[in-house]
This record gives sequence, structure tokens and C-alpha cells, in this order.
Amino acid sequence: MNCDADPLVLDFVEWIAREPRAYAEVISTWKTSCPRLTIWEDAADRGFVARETLPGLGLVIAVTKEGEKLLRTNGR
Repeated sequence: MNCDADPLVLDFVEWIAREPRAYAEVISTWKTSCPRLTIWEDAADRGFVARETLPGLGLVIAVTKEGEKLLRTNGR
């Protein structure tokens, strides 16, 4: 496995890769009260996902080219 990603980050990026997700859905689905589990923030900080505004959808979280590369590198 790539040293830049832990399994939860990979799971998150794979989930986002299926389709751009509404920001609110991401917050709701991946929220945590544990400050040590910042999965989606870690993915964004590493450039695997990014916020975008899409016509008709509003603010979404989508996988970047770097995120696609991460998934391919890790057999996802």
C-alpha cells in the first residue's frame, strides 16, 4: 500500500470516486467526534479530493487527478 494513504483515506477517496458527493452528504456521512480521525480533511489536504461548485448541484466534493492516481496505485 502507498505510504501516503491509510485504509480509511483510501475508502473515502474510493467512495467519492463513484460520483461527486454533496458537501453536506460528506459531512454527514464521514463526521467523527474523534480529532484523530480526520479522514476527509486528510484526503483534501493531500490533494486527493477537492471542493467544486457544479451547476445544478452546488458545492460538491470530487476526486482529483491525484486521487485517481492514488486509487490506481493501490489497486482500487
